Amino acid sequence: MANKNQIDELKTILLQRKDSLSQNIHSSIDSIDQLKDQDINDDLDYADFVSDSFTEGMIANHQLDELKQIEEALKKIKEGTYGICDMCGINIPIGRLKAKPFARFCTECRTVFEQENSKRAKA
Repeated sequence: MANKNQIDELKTILLQRKDSLSQNIHSSIDSIDQLKDQDINDDLDYADFVSDSFTEGMIANHQLDELKQIEEALKKIKEGTYGICDMCGINIPIGRLKAKPFARFCTECRTVFEQENSKRAKA
């Protein structure tokens, strides 16, 4: 299990990433708003607008998802349950937490989770 110093370091990383994501999300929203204000003169302008809006929206949605995961990890730190696999309840190895500080699953359970999601997506 991660010790207090390791958890404090990971918390700092999570908070920095949270701030960065929040700024990026606001920037994406501003970019989308600016795109909406552009004059659309022809089909090519419209295609550019749709493509750019779609891209900015996808990026913002991905970042919002990561932000939710970070907030959940910070909540777990506060509750004292950080670093425990949501599926099997064992401690997530520190190496995995350093690679992905908001990891919810140990490596083995992550594999099972991804396989189950893949099966559902195909059904």
